Amino acid sequence: MAFQNPSDAELRKLFTTMRRIAVVGLSPKTDRPSFRVSKQMQGWGFDIVPVRPLVQSVLGQPAYAQLEDVPGTVDLVNLFRNAAEVDAVVDSAIAIKAPAIWIQQGIVNEAAAERARAAGLLVVMDRCVMVDYARLRA
Repeated sequence: MAFQNPSDAELRKLFTTMRRIAVVGLSPKTDRPSFRVSKQMQGWGFDIVPVRPLVQSVLGQPAYAQLEDVPGTVDLVNLFRNAAEVDAVVDSAIAIKAPAIWIQQGIVNEAAAERARAAGLLVVMDRCVMVDYARLRA
């Protein structure tokens, strides 16, 4: 059976409960989609936590090398990495007990998405969190 994303009702519930988003692969380059999406989500009031090795900070927030290094809880793991790297990020999201993972538009790894779902995470794949939040927040 092909992967299916959560319903709009499930996404609305996620958007009303999440506040802290760990963004794996958040680039400090302003022309990158990860930067633009995260900056907009930050502008809408979400706490953005950059997860990217070898970077000190992005969007005025300290960056962490991996999800396991992020202090405190994370409400959503937003993933901007290629499909081959999704498996490792899913493992980390499960390890930190994140309630949800958002695999950004253009990134598909059905086996990893199903594994995350089987571990109890809400999983969104091949969609843009910024676009869906803008569409559903009204």
